[in-house]
Amino acid sequence: MKKITFLLLGCCFLLTAAAQAFDHKHTAWNRLLRENVYWNSSGVASTVDYQSLAKRQAELDQYLAGLSAVTEEDYNDWQKQQQLAFLINAYNAFTIKLILGKYPDLESIKDLGSLFTSPWKKRFFSLLGKERHLDEIEHDMIRQPGVFGDPRIHAAVVCASIGCPGIRDEAFVAKKIDGQLEDSMRRFLSDRARNRYNPATDELEISKIFDWYGDDFIGFRGHPSVSAFLSDYAELLTDDKALQLRIKAGDTPLDYLDYDWDLNDYRP
Repeated sequence: MKKITFLLLGCCFLLTAAAQAFDHKHTAWNRLLRENVYWNSSGVASTVDYQSLAKRQAELDQYLAGLSAVTEEDYNDWQKQQQLAFLINAYNAFTIKLILGKYPDLESIKDLGSLFTSPWKKRFFSLLGKERHLDEIEHDMIRQPGVFGDPRIHAAVVCASIGCPGIRDEAFVAKKIDGQLEDSMRRFLSDRARNRYNPATDELEISKIFDWYGDDFIGFRGHPSVSAFLSDYAELLTDDKALQLRIKAGDTPLDYLDYDWDLNDYRP
């Protein structure tokens, strides 16, 4: 009986140790990002050196295996910030893995789909004990109502396209995630190629992201609309002080720009 008790205690200890052993600093992913992501001169858009990453797939695969090894039970024991960092990093890392599967013979992530199959619906990895596709991470887990409720994730989850917000050159980590999300959103909204105020039309010309996921922004920080959400970032959308006051009123009409699906490939 004592042997059985010791065995059970030993198993519990090993399971607890395995859960605690997960690297919440995402060190391996952080290193790959630091060495293969490049911000443009203004720091508002980034590109990925897929050519270099293609030579380091063993490192990427080891990190992805660590993500896949996490059980749902372990995940449920984590703090919300740890869970969100885990999911954002998983989405971005598995997206890069998907790209590398055909790189350099593609111009867009959309090339990985077909008339009947979306690249975001391909089940090519395991997470929390189930075979998954990218849409599950983004829509069923990160955007699940009542779980995280932070629309700034749309500036963090990156679909390997020029139209997307810039992927960060660092991993998301729990203790910094609020600041990282805010910084990512501010960088994205500072890119006048994708978000700007047009005084000629009195409209905010903004990314289609705010059209596709507009409902996510409603209610965040008490804002009743996307325009109201953007009012917090008026100084990023125009340099004109008077026009900034116009945006801060929170009722500026919106126009959505075309989305650039070309691969966010680093071109030295």
